[in-house]
Amino acid sequence: MDLEQKAELVSDALEKLYGAPEPDTEENVLDCLMLTVLSQNTNDVNRDKGFAALKERLPTWEKVLNADVGEIADAIKIAGLSGQKSQTIKNFLTWLKAEYGKLDLEFIREMATEDAIPLLSQHKGIGIKTVSVTLAFACGRDVFPVDTHVLRISKRLGFVPSNCTAEKAHELMPQIIAKGKAYPFHMNLIAFGRRICDARKPKCDQCPITIHCLYYQGEL
Repeated sequence: MDLEQKAELVSDALEKLYGAPEPDTEENVLDCLMLTVLSQNTNDVNRDKGFAALKERLPTWEKVLNADVGEIADAIKIAGLSGQKSQTIKNFLTWLKAEYGKLDLEFIREMATEDAIPLLSQHKGIGIKTVSVTLAFACGRDVFPVDTHVLRISKRLGFVPSNCTAEKAHELMPQIIAKGKAYPFHMNLIAFGRRICDARKPKCDQCPITIHCLYYQGEL
């Protein structure tokens, strides 16, 4: 069995568990990008609290742009790494306003994926995962973000080498995922990682895909 066939079987099994989620493509692209920046190295709860606090203090991106980095950092501190993230936000908004004259990323919807990825990922603090999440979630693109859950499970299943980095996995995983399946597969792997395939104590007795798992078979 090749990796494409294996990925399809795993994807089908997870859809039986969790369904086939679809992205909310009405989400504002700039909001999604900034929310994803805040999500780095934290959980969804603190990410959302940080974003809400930022919006409460500085309700528009123009106000965020005109604020001091320290004020931005104070607003988003619950999301962690506030100094780093605030600088990323400030730098990106400064670039966006200078380059396009307004704080709006909706033009990304009309841009080819292969052009959008380097345009957004050229900025410090905005890597391939952040860009992939933005394109998949806000724009409905068939791209595959790799977070910690996805990377861990991909290694256990043998989709990528055991020493594979997240960056390399962003190159390898799309090669084996069926067209149109990137978003549901991504979301279902996250759900699976949170509920069953835990990092420290995976619930292998509840797992429907042990037949495909190198970790379960003792090969990792």
